[in-house]
Amino acid sequence: MAEETKKDEDAGTVPEAPATGADAPETAGADVAPEGESAVTAGDEDAGLDPVEALIAERDSLKDQLLRALADVENMRRRTEREMETARKYGHTGFARDLVGAIDNLARAVEAAPKSEEAPGAEAVNGLVTGIEMSWQEIQATMERHGIRRISPKGEKFDYNFHQAMFEMPSADLAPGTVVEVVQHGYVLHDRLLRPAMVGVSKAAEPQENSGDGAEKT
Repeated sequence: MAEETKKDEDAGTVPEAPATGADAPETAGADVAPEGESAVTAGDEDAGLDPVEALIAERDSLKDQLLRALADVENMRRRTEREMETARKYGHTGFARDLVGAIDNLARAVEAAPKSEEAPGAEAVNGLVTGIEMSWQEIQATMERHGIRRISPKGEKFDYNFHQAMFEMPSADLAPGTVVEVVQHGYVLHDRLLRPAMVGVSKAAEPQENSGDGAEKT
C-alpha cells in the first residue's frame, strides 16, 4: 500500500506539456508592432502634411503676400500722382483768391475814368486809361492761362454752385431763375470756386389787378 501511494504522488508531480495551436493562451506582446514601424507612424502624424504639399502651401502664401504688396505699391503710386496733380492745379488757390479782388478794383478804375476829350488834360487822362485797360486785359489773359476764369453769368440760368443771389427782380420776358444783373463778377480756379458771382435773379411777374372788374360786377 505504501508503494502504491508513493507512485501516485510521483505521478502527480509530472509537469504538463505546454499547450500549442488554438489552446495556447494569449500573451501580452502578441499585439506589439515590430520596432521601427511605430516610430515611422508617429513621425508621419507629427509631420501633418506631405513635404510637397507643405512647399506648395508656402509658395501660395508667399505669392499672395507679393501680390498684395504690389497692389499696395500701385495704389500708393496712383494716390501720389493724384496728390501731385491736385497740388499743381490748386496750389496757388490762396494767391488767386487774393488777386481777384485787386483785379476788380482795377476794372472799376477803368470804368470810372472820364471819357471826355474836351476837359483839360483829357489827352493825358485818356492815355492813362488806355494803359490801365491794356494792363487789365494782360492780367486777365495771364490769369486764364493759369486756370483762373471770370464768371459773367448775365442771361444764364442761376446756378447755386457758382452764383449768389442778392435780390429778385420781377420779369415777364425772362423765365424765373434767370440772372438779370451781375453785381460782382465771380472767379473759378479750374473747376474750383474762388468767389461766387453776386447776381440779381428774375422771378415771375405779379399779375396786374384790373381796377374795372369791381365796377362791372352787379
